[in-house]
This record gives sequence, C-alpha cells and structure tokens, in this order.
Amino acid sequence: MSMAEKQYAYAVARIRSKEMNLLSGSFIDQLLAAKSEEDCLRLLAERGWTGSTQAGENSRGHTDKTEEILMAETEKTWELMRELVQDMSVFDVFLYETDYHNLKAAIKAVVTDTDPSGLMLEGGTIPPADMVQALKERQPEMLPEKMREPAEKAFSALLRTRDGQLCDRILDKAALTAIGEAAAKSESQVIRAYGAEKVGAADIRIAARCARTGKPLDFIRESLAPCPSLQLEELASSAAKGEKELLSYLSGTKWEGAAKALSESFSAFEKWCDDRLMELIQPQKYNPFTLSPLAAYVLARENEIRTVRMILSGKRNSLPESAIRERVREMYV
Repeated sequence: MSMAEKQYAYAVARIRSKEMNLLSGSFIDQLLAAKSEEDCLRLLAERGWTGSTQAGENSRGHTDKTEEILMAETEKTWELMRELVQDMSVFDVFLYETDYHNLKAAIKAVVTDTDPSGLMLEGGTIPPADMVQALKERQPEMLPEKMREPAEKAFSALLRTRDGQLCDRILDKAALTAIGEAAAKSESQVIRAYGAEKVGAADIRIAARCARTGKPLDFIRESLAPCPSLQLEELASSAAKGEKELLSYLSGTKWEGAAKALSESFSAFEKWCDDRLMELIQPQKYNPFTLSPLAAYVLARENEIRTVRMILSGKRNSLPESAIRERVREMYV
C-alpha cells in the first residue's frame, strides 16, 4: 500500500465514524413535523447543531441565530478536512463558486467606489481583501491565472456599460468553466462527477431561464460554459426557440430527468439536481483508499445544511409541511 493510500485509509476510517452523525431521512421527517422554527432548533441542538456561544449571546433574532448555526456546521466540515488532508487544494473546486461571487462584489465595489465587505463571503481560496487590493491597484498578477482574463473582461464591461448583469454573466461563465476544468483533472471520481453535474445543471438552468424570457441565440451562446454531456449549440438553439423545444432536446439526452423536473417547476429541477448528485456519490462510501469518500462527505454535509436551511426558512415563514417537503433533498445516509 502506498503512502497516499495509507493516508486515505486512515482518513476514510475517520469519515466512517463521522457519517454516523449525518442527518438521516427519519430525522428530517422529525424536523418537517415540528411545529415551529424554535422546535426545529431544539431538535438540531440535541444533535450538536448549536453554533457558537457568542452567537447565542449576541443573536438579534431567529435569522441570525439560524445562520450562525449553519455557518458553524460548515466550518466543522472544513476543520475535519484540514485534520485529515495535508493538501487542501484538492478541495478547491468546491470553493470556486465563493471566489467568483467575491470577485463580482469586488469589481462592483471598486468601480462604484463603495465598501464591499458586507457582500464578501469567507471560505474561498482567495482572501477577499487580496481580491479587492488586486483590483484597486490594477495588479492582476495577485489573482490566480485562470481568474485574470475574466476579471479584466468583467471589470472593463462594467466600466464601459455600467451593466451589472453583464458583469455577472461573464463571471458566472468563468466560474463554471473553472469548476469544470478543475474537476475533470481530479483523481477523485466524486469530484469529477460533481464538476460534470454542476456545470451541466447550470447550463440547463441558464438555457431554461433564457427560454422563458425570450433571450436571443447569441446571448444564450455567450452565457453557456463548456460541458461534455451537452451539445451547447443544440442547447442554445433549442432554448432560443422556446421552452417546449428546450425540453424536447433535453429529453433525448442523459438529462431527461431534468426535462421532466423543469416541466414541473424550477424548484423541482433544483431538487432533482441535488438528489441526482447524492445518488451518484453514494457508491464512494465503499472506496477506502482514495480521496472520493472525503469529497463525498463534504458534499453530503453541504446537502444536509442546505436542506436544514430550507426547512427552517419554511417554518419561519409559516409554510405548510407539504410545501416544505416538496423541496427537501434526499439524504446521503
């Protein structure tokens, strides 16, 4: 057994014990049956979802307390990965979405001379302050190489047109391209699957929105990121003809399930995408000598945190249980 295999064997053994604490479908049913957000929080506290002490003392309301708890759970996941993996760059692909969100905020702040701090997210691969400094001082070399060209393109577009949506579109495509390229190079089957599903679902989402709003073909083409499982020209041209044509095209591809979900609603489509990813990564539980079980655990945790957020939001807004249940994701365990 190689050193890498020994490292992963130990790490996966740790993950196996942690998987026992993942939220099950039956526990999610308990949350759904709870009468209020407060009741849900009590159930979660019994499972160790308590957030930080400071959050409890300084909370200014349910929303703040809830978000503190969810952020704490996310940080627990990454603390565990830092314990188990020497080179955390293997997980960078999961963080690119945060990086490009921050890049959008930084560009808009620099162009409009405003403070972006309230819009920047922690947890990316690049410190938000470094990103702002690179843009203010016109030092693109401070940014990762893959980010420099789209950053300059988005920055110039916003200066020229003051069109925030155009800036977003440029950087959204760049983010998806970065995710797809990095995932394709990963040694992990889970990360490769994640990249393919993430980019494919995003392209379909973009195409569906364009179809519903009547966007022209060139606009759709320029918005789509490279995706091996989709013929982008066919996707764009079908979307330009309308939603019916788009669903017809998708029905003849591996994304047939996406077409069925989209015919119901965008919420059904988002649920379908998340459930499909959980289904794809399930077999990696039994692959003990690679990075894949660790990557699967990260995605499983993201999925359960996202699901809990949906339930708590629904309870806070007094939605009926049936309406919340329609959006609840399948669990990893």
